[in-house]
Amino acid sequence: MKVKSDRQNLFGLGWTVLIIVINSCNSQSQSTKENQIVHSQIDTTRLKYTKGVRSILEDSKGNTWFGSHNEGVCMLQNGRLHYFTTQNGLSDNQVRSIYEDKNGIIWFECGIGLSRYDGEKMTVYNERKYDSKNGWKLTESDLWFKGDETAGYKKLEGGPGVYQYDGKNLYYRTFPIKSKLGEENAYSISTPFVRSKNGTVWFGTYNALVGHDGKQFKIYTDDSLGLNGPPTESLHIRCIMEDSKGNLWIGNNSGGSPIGGIGVLKYDGKKFIHFTKQHQLRKEDTKGNSLDRVFSIGEDSLGNIWFGTVASGVWRYDGHTMKNFTQKDGLDGDFTWVIYKSKAGELWFGGGPNGVYRFNGKSFERRY
Repeated sequence: MKVKSDRQNLFGLGWTVLIIVINSCNSQSQSTKENQIVHSQIDTTRLKYTKGVRSILEDSKGNTWFGSHNEGVCMLQNGRLHYFTTQNGLSDNQVRSIYEDKNGIIWFECGIGLSRYDGEKMTVYNERKYDSKNGWKLTESDLWFKGDETAGYKKLEGGPGVYQYDGKNLYYRTFPIKSKLGEENAYSISTPFVRSKNGTVWFGTYNALVGHDGKQFKIYTDDSLGLNGPPTESLHIRCIMEDSKGNLWIGNNSGGSPIGGIGVLKYDGKKFIHFTKQHQLRKEDTKGNSLDRVFSIGEDSLGNIWFGTVASGVWRYDGHTMKNFTQKDGLDGDFTWVIYKSKAGELWFGGGPNGVYRFNGKSFERRY
């Protein structure tokens, strides 16, 4: 009876060990599976770009697009990232602006040329019309694009101007500006267009702010703004934004000035204010982080105005005071190319060297 009992005990012990081993393996397998899922989720929402994010758009189909500085464009669709480059239909791997037209086509303003996505494929768009360069007529659904060259103008364009897409055709429209010899890039489009609440369409060029209301132009240059001009005070426009009160904000880079740029100008429709100088945030004033090289401007749901800079982090203006946020506040890199307000009301900050960030009320955390 003792031998039989020992055998039963050994048999039971064997089954116990086997069950433990099986459970352990299942547990490890489940743990591995969960880790794979977690890593998969992280990987599919983290952009792989290393040179910076220049443009963002949430389209009407629920996709989110991220244009890079020189690595193509990425579409976030159903939790997965899909990358496009010149090998997949982009005219150039630099994507400066992204728009959606009234027909749901997504347009990409590249460093050279244009591309568009119809929901199935990406293609280079080559159709152009040059037979009505002075045919300025605005509609509410127009899209506007810079010239085809990275800098200056190609022969068919002939001079400073902008492409207008009316939903059917792409026309080149010229500005009433003449470039001087050696300044062929001075009036090239340098920002996404802004359609203001009063119907005026604004274009930022490197050395001029150009507005058109359907009847006449408003053109502001160093001379008309009373700026000294290079090398101390000169327009070098890199972003424009109209806030909820109708003010137009104009951000400028250094333009090669050895003492920094003029920073931010604010236009209320009647007069311009040198915002950076008003708040004593020029490089020569602060001797540290400044507001003199600004590449992006946005407004949050509370009415705060945010400024993305080169080498000076991000600044927030609450209507009274300025606050500076840097890498110690969670920002990665020192270049903020774009500030985009999402459909949910979040501000997204895209820049270099990688990623898109959001402000959680205290600090910045990576969003994509």
